[in-house]
Amino acid sequence: MPQQHSAVPVVSEEVREALDRRQPVVALESTIIAHGLPRPRNLAVGAELEALVRAEGAVPATVAVLDGVPRVGLDKAQLERIAGADGAGGGGGEGVRKLGHRDLAPAIASGATGATTVSATAFLAARAGLRVFATGGLGGVHREWAHSQDESADLALLARTRITVVCAGVKSILDVPATLQRLETLGVTVLGYRTDRFPGFYLADSGLPVDWTARDPEEVAAVMAAQDLLAGPESAVLVANPVAEAEQLDPALHDRVLAEALAECRERGVTGQAVTPFLLGFLVRATGGASLEANLAAVRGNVRLGARIAAAWAGR
Repeated sequence: MPQQHSAVPVVSEEVREALDRRQPVVALESTIIAHGLPRPRNLAVGAELEALVRAEGAVPATVAVLDGVPRVGLDKAQLERIAGADGAGGGGGEGVRKLGHRDLAPAIASGATGATTVSATAFLAARAGLRVFATGGLGGVHREWAHSQDESADLALLARTRITVVCAGVKSILDVPATLQRLETLGVTVLGYRTDRFPGFYLADSGLPVDWTARDPEEVAAVMAAQDLLAGPESAVLVANPVAEAEQLDPALHDRVLAEALAECRERGVTGQAVTPFLLGFLVRATGGASLEANLAAVRGNVRLGARIAAAWAGR
C-alpha cells in the first residue's frame, strides 16, 4: 500500500503560501497535458498555460495524482512526468491514467499516477480551498441520452462543489440543449461572459441563450460573494467564455464534419466512453487540426480570464 498522507490533497508550497496571503490562484486540469495533445507539444502547452496565469499576476495550480498522492500545484519535474507518458504507457513504462472524481479513491489506494479530468480537478481544487478553475469545455449530456443514459460526471459533481469554472461551454459533440437543461435542474449557475449566448466550445455561439451575463471579472466575483452570502447548496458557478470569433472553427466546416463524425460513429457501432475520443479525434483529422487549434485558443482565453477572476476574488 502507498503511504497515506494526512493532508489530501497535498498542496504545493507556492500554492499554499498564495492561499494563506489571499493571493489569486487558478486551478488547471492535467488531462489536456496527458491525454489531449501529442508529445512534445503537450508539455509545451502545459507550461504555456501556467505562464499565462502568472502573466496575469496569479499562481497556477495544475492538479494531478502522482503515486497515489493527489497534488494541487506541480513543480517542473512533476509536470514533465505527467506529460511524459500517455494513457497507453510510456515515460519509462509508466502509464498515466485518466482520473475522474470516482477514480480518486482507488487511485490513492493503489498508488496510481493519473491526470485529472474536470470533475476530479474541481473536487480536489475545492478541497484545497481554491475558488477558480479554468479549463476548455465541460462534459455534458450525450446525444441519444434516452437510449444510452450517458451523462458526464462533471455535471453532478459541479452541482455539489463550490468552485467557479471558466469554460468555453460544453463540447459541441454533445447534446448542448439537454446539457443546459440538466445544469438548470441541478441548480448550477451559468454566466455568459460579455455575451448572452452560450458558447459552443469550438464555436463562439452554440445558438442557445444564457440567462445572465457578467461584463467583467469583478461582476463574477460579486456573484461568488453573493453565493456565499446565501449559504445555499455547495454548487459551482460556470463562466461561459466564448472563443474569439477570429479563432473559432469555421462554423460551416464544423457542422459538416460533425455530421460526418456522428454518422461514422453510428456505422462503426462506437458506444459508451469510446464515443467522445472517437468524435474528437475524427474532428481533428477531418479539419486538418483546425479543431485542435480552436480548442487551444479557447483554453488560453479561459486561463487568462480565470486569472483575472481569481484576482478580483482575492481583492474583495
